[in-house]
Amino acid sequence: MKTKEIILVIGACGQIGRELTSALRKKYGTDSVFATDIAAPETVPASMEPYQKLNVMDTVALESLMESKAFTQVYHLAAVLSANGERNPKAAWDLNMNSLLNVLDLSVKYKVSKVFWPSSIAVFGPNSQKLNTPQYGVMEPTTIYGLSKAAGELWCKYYFEKYGLDVRSLRYPGLISAGEPGGGTTDYAVDIFHSAVKAQVYTCFLKEDTGLPMMYMPDAIRATLELMNAPVVNMSVRTAYNIGALSFTPEEIYSEIVKQMPDFKIAYQPDFRQEIADSWPQSIDDSTARKDWGWKPDYDLQSMVEDMLENIKKLSGADCGQTSGTAVLV
Repeated sequence: MKTKEIILVIGACGQIGRELTSALRKKYGTDSVFATDIAAPETVPASMEPYQKLNVMDTVALESLMESKAFTQVYHLAAVLSANGERNPKAAWDLNMNSLLNVLDLSVKYKVSKVFWPSSIAVFGPNSQKLNTPQYGVMEPTTIYGLSKAAGELWCKYYFEKYGLDVRSLRYPGLISAGEPGGGTTDYAVDIFHSAVKAQVYTCFLKEDTGLPMMYMPDAIRATLELMNAPVVNMSVRTAYNIGALSFTPEEIYSEIVKQMPDFKIAYQPDFRQEIADSWPQSIDDSTARKDWGWKPDYDLQSMVEDMLENIKKLSGADCGQTSGTAVLV
């Protein structure tokens, strides 16, 4: 008899957390997916229920929750991202690393079947191959976020090999969706849409020719579910899989938006995030993910831009509203 999945999502109110929680509930049922985050329950939409406030750094509270429910899967999404992490590196390291270890230890103790933890292209650095960055290549990250992700990948592999914990991970590129800013270096790739819809000049904090790997959120959610549903025998990577979809520069995405909104203008004013972006790949070789579990993106730049503009116009309303966008996880 097939075991019913009981799923814990940590960081469910974050950019990817909201959409992943929704997708998991569509697949497994609302009552089978338990959402947690540090936000107070009264500030969380009713659609997030069942929901519980949880600080993943509170080991006692986390263990109490995991002891009370026989979770079969845990999705640990809480993290301090690249730009915010540079403002307080030690605090970012503490949260990113120790929260992962808390989840791994308790997942072993309470016999969780599968754990998902997101990594990032931030694991790569200035000496990494820039074009078609390989699955196994130089990883010398220059941000505390990247350092924590590179170390976390090795912890995931260690727990699989030593304890048999089935931990799975993706090296996400910049993830593009509507939501609150996450403090990532790729935030421009959605902020630009909101400026376009509001008929505002967009000031980009990266240079016009800065190419970075990106992915539309629907592809990222689907990739996550496909990875977690793939047979264990197909998993040849126990750190994190390279995964790619789009690669573009600010000027290229601007040019695509202008095709639909010809009066839209952009200006460039690079800041400290430019140095971070310069250390990352420009495109990703994800052939291992394609071979192992059949990964393939659905969206190209044109279809993503068309869908984003349509969705942001709906969210913004007639007066363009107060919504914010974000590219996340790097």
